[in-house]
Amino acid sequence: MAKRNGAMRGNVRLQNVEPGGLWHQPALMNLLADLLIVLGAAGLAWAGLLALQRLPLFPLRELVLTSAPRQISAAQLEHAARSAVVGNFFTVNLETARETFEKLPWVRRAAVRRQWPDGLAVTLEEHEAVARWQQLGGNGTEGTLVNRQGEVFAAERPDNAPSLPLLAGPEGSTGELLRRHDEFGALLAGIGRHVESITLSPRHAWRLKLDDGVALELGRDQERQPLDERLARFIAHYEKVKTAAGAVKVVDMRYPNGFVVSGSALAVQQRREAQERKS
Repeated sequence: MAKRNGAMRGNVRLQNVEPGGLWHQPALMNLLADLLIVLGAAGLAWAGLLALQRLPLFPLRELVLTSAPRQISAAQLEHAARSAVVGNFFTVNLETARETFEKLPWVRRAAVRRQWPDGLAVTLEEHEAVARWQQLGGNGTEGTLVNRQGEVFAAERPDNAPSLPLLAGPEGSTGELLRRHDEFGALLAGIGRHVESITLSPRHAWRLKLDDGVALELGRDQERQPLDERLARFIAHYEKVKTAAGAVKVVDMRYPNGFVVSGSALAVQQRREAQERKS
């Protein structure tokens, strides 16, 4: 019996078990220590940056405009500067300042740079309003203008500002309307007239209203009958039509070899005389 127990004890193998846990893994401990050091350094840098912004070191004292604004008031500029310029000469966020100035109504683009030792230089490109805009089928177009680049923007014009022509058309047609306005205006200058409004219908039919009240129905632009040829035909007969028919309201130029005048003083008189004869 003793032998059997001894044999059994002789078959038992003893193994050395290494102690486990995080504290007995040096590589992992070193990695965690490096991570904590990096996080601590980042936190200290962030706290230092916040403290630096509050210190009276290198304060910004001057806002320099590279050109005198025409449409933007001093109050608008001051409000934008107070909300955008945060920090000192080195910590101010130039991109945030640029975006803030570009939100002003008449500003098309803005550029902001540091100007040593305590200023910011601001360059503003203002919109040049050349027309009023009305989107056909759209709402809320009051106060909407078109600049020289054919871009639509919202701004209020002074009461004493010169009147602007009206461009009306579908969404996205401002560039084409502005180009046609310039072309038609150059042709009409020969008879001393200019375009008061120009309309492009959803079916791409063109209508002009001149400064003397005459409305021109030009129709759609066609290869066989381009718009400029129809307008040139009207210009060639303008004086004769005005002399013969008097005050003209509408001229339909959509005919290939002529045009139809309606609403003229002569037509109104002839209609009145015909009605009197019937009565």
